[in-house]
Amino acid sequence: MTNIGYAATSKTTPLAPYTFQRGPVGAEDVRITIEFCGVCHSDVHQARDEFGGALGTQYPCMPGHEIVGTVAEIGAEVTRYTVGDRVGVGCMVFWGSEQQRGVVEEQYQVPPPVFTYNAADPDTGEITFGGYSDEIVVNEHFVLRIPESIPSEQAAPLLCAGVTTWSPMEHWNVGPGHTVAIAGIGGLGHVAVKLAKARGADRVIALTTTAEKKDEILALGADEVILMTDDDALEQHAGTVDFLLTTIPTPFDFNPYIGLLAHDGALVTVGMLEPIHEGGIDFAAVAMKRATIASSMIGSITETQEVLDFAAEHGTLPDVEIIPIQDINATFDRIVDNDARFRYVIDIATLASDRT
Repeated sequence: MTNIGYAATSKTTPLAPYTFQRGPVGAEDVRITIEFCGVCHSDVHQARDEFGGALGTQYPCMPGHEIVGTVAEIGAEVTRYTVGDRVGVGCMVFWGSEQQRGVVEEQYQVPPPVFTYNAADPDTGEITFGGYSDEIVVNEHFVLRIPESIPSEQAAPLLCAGVTTWSPMEHWNVGPGHTVAIAGIGGLGHVAVKLAKARGADRVIALTTTAEKKDEILALGADEVILMTDDDALEQHAGTVDFLLTTIPTPFDFNPYIGLLAHDGALVTVGMLEPIHEGGIDFAAVAMKRATIASSMIGSITETQEVLDFAAEHGTLPDVEIIPIQDINATFDRIVDNDARFRYVIDIATLASDRT
C-alpha cells in the first residue's frame, strides 16, 4: 500500500498530506499501525529549519517521535513482539553503527543514532519519516511495550517528553532529600513536575513567567509556584534548590535560575539545542556554589521503558489535548505562542480523510 502522512516540503511551507512508501519489514523489524502521535516543540523547530548546523532540516520533513500503535507485522527473527501488541516508538529507530549494538545509552554514541525523522535511513540512505503518518517500520530493539493501564494517547508523550525529563532525574538520583525546581511548565515541564513528586523529592517548585498558570501548575502536584519576575520570591528561595531542570526550549538568561541553586546544586537543561544569550551565565556565581551546569538529551531505550512502567505504577500521566492532524499547522502556532495545556496529541485516525 501507499503510505500517507503530513510533511513540510520547505521551511516556509505548512505541513500538508504527503504520500510515500514505507520500506519492507526486515528480519528484525516491526511494522506498526500508528494510532496516536504526540506533538513536540522540536517538531516545530525541525519542520521550520530553526536548528541549523548538524540538525539542519532535510526536506521533505515528516515529524513525529511520540508514536503509539499496534503491531501489524513482524520479521522472521523478532522475538519480543507479536501481531496485535500495543507498542510505542520514541526518538530513535536504529543505532548509529552496527558496532553499537548492546551499548547502554544509544543516544550519546558516535556516530549518533538514527533518529525517527530527519535522519538517513541505514538501509536506503533516504530521509526517515516520523509518526505524523499511518505506519512505521522499526527494528524491534527500538520498540517499547505500552503498559496496559496507560491510555494510548497519554502514553505517546512519555516517549519523548517523559523520558527526556526522566533521564536527568535518574542520572542525578533525584528523590528524597532533594528540593527540585522545574522551569518551563509546558509539554515537558508538566510531566517533570509529576515525575519529581512521584520520585519522592521533598519539595517540588515550579518556575514560570506566566502568572495565569499558577492554579493549573499546583494541580499538577507542585508544592509551590515562583513567578520569575517576582524578585522577592527569588531572594527568599536563593540557595535552596538541589536540582533545577529547565525545559525552556529557547535561549534565556540562566543567571536568575543559578541564584536559586544550593551549594553543589545542578542546573540541567533539556529541550534547548541553541546557543545561550551572550552573558547568559555568570560563572562567578557558578563557582561560588560549585554548581553544575549541564544538559541532557532524550533518554535511552531502557530509560524509556522505565518511565513508561513508572508512569503506569504511579499514575504520572501527561495532560493531553487530542487534535485532528488537519489542525497541525495551527497547533504549531499555538505551541510557539505558549498556548499548550499541556501536550498535543494527534489522533492518526483523522488522517484517513486525506486519502484520495
